[in-house]
Amino acid sequence: MGKQYFGTDGVRGTVGQDPMTADFAMRLASAAARVLVPTGGTVLIGKDTRLSGYMFESALEAGFVAAGADVLLLGPLPTPGIAVLTQEFNADLGVVISASHNPYYDNGIKFFDGTGSKLNDDVERQIEAQLEQSVITLESKLLGKAKRIDSARIRYQEFCAATFPSNLSLAGLKIVFDGANGAAYKVGPRTLGDLGADLIPIGCSPNGRNINDGCGSTHTTLLQTTVPAIAADVGIALDGDGDRVVMIDENGELIDGDQLLYILAIARKASGQLKGPVVGTVMSNLGLEHALRDKDIEFQRAQVGDRSVLEMLKKTGGMLGGETSGHVIILDRTTTGDGMVCALQVLAVMQETGRKLSELVAGMSKYPQTMINVRVARKTNPHDSPVIREAAAKAQSELADTGRIVLRASGTEAVIRVMVEGQDKQVVDDVAKRLADVVAAASA
Repeated sequence: MGKQYFGTDGVRGTVGQDPMTADFAMRLASAAARVLVPTGGTVLIGKDTRLSGYMFESALEAGFVAAGADVLLLGPLPTPGIAVLTQEFNADLGVVISASHNPYYDNGIKFFDGTGSKLNDDVERQIEAQLEQSVITLESKLLGKAKRIDSARIRYQEFCAATFPSNLSLAGLKIVFDGANGAAYKVGPRTLGDLGADLIPIGCSPNGRNINDGCGSTHTTLLQTTVPAIAADVGIALDGDGDRVVMIDENGELIDGDQLLYILAIARKASGQLKGPVVGTVMSNLGLEHALRDKDIEFQRAQVGDRSVLEMLKKTGGMLGGETSGHVIILDRTTTGDGMVCALQVLAVMQETGRKLSELVAGMSKYPQTMINVRVARKTNPHDSPVIREAAAKAQSELADTGRIVLRASGTEAVIRVMVEGQDKQVVDDVAKRLADVVAAASA
């Protein structure tokens, strides 16, 4: 059975439109309390810097308190920080108010269970099944209480710093940090500064409306210009809720999630710490797979989404996985994607080896990749069409083992994504165009 509200990462939408309303947030809190929080249980609520965060924080607080749960309000804090503190406070549930890399006029709500892990599909369906019930309001003596935790940010900073090797420091590194005017606007600079970095912050002045606006991991132009202009060693860009990271090398070149995975996998293997396969997604660059294969490191692909990556890591006994976007999961350090922790692990490799970021990633060549979004009349699985399957098989035989094709339906709109990658850019473009034409004609 499908889900009406929960997507790949919680509930998300435009503020003021269903489901992102104060009324829905209160009903969602009440439904989640029914399923996951016993009377007298504890719920943590954190948020990013969007203006609407105040409204949703209050609505969620009311819903949980009315259901008998005690609420701890963490204020602005990266998503992975809420996962960490949910465990530290032995809470039943952690709630994140954020729309990640989206503009300020969007917002979202997602949950962590008591282990700091995202909810699975079955639990999300159970919550949705309770949404039509009336909001719980217990009698006064059974109501929960709410209080703010002023130490939340410092606790998370200490957690991040503790993942960095104690025998190293960031002294001698000039770092430009872009906080996306989001949840990590204080955590990032202060953690890096405490570890000894010469720090230049940008995107660290949120006003409620400028989150992800021309800054952060999805808008790196300013960071790529700044790093070489001031002769910095490296740039770090998080997204609005701090669970994604991309980095910029000393030449201003973007280092994405696939390349960060490569750096960490090579370093972990060299130190004997790598366990299980490295896990990417069906969209991870073929260059990553081939580069790891050349180093005798197994690579497996999960479906798109960090939850799918995490599920495969647990299934295969792996410890390192992620997405091209910079959603990197390092299970010997965290339970979820954590931009700051990932960046710190890469910085540790730089300090341990004395090598520049460009040198660390030189062993991986990114293959040209072309994506064409084909709009269709209705959501459909492209693999159900014999015509599309035949065209895809023919195109794959043309690319042989030097290229790869991915056809998948968007989870949010009536679009089929045609992705082709390979060693020759012209061939990749030609194959993608021909295949997209077939998909369009077969889906008309």
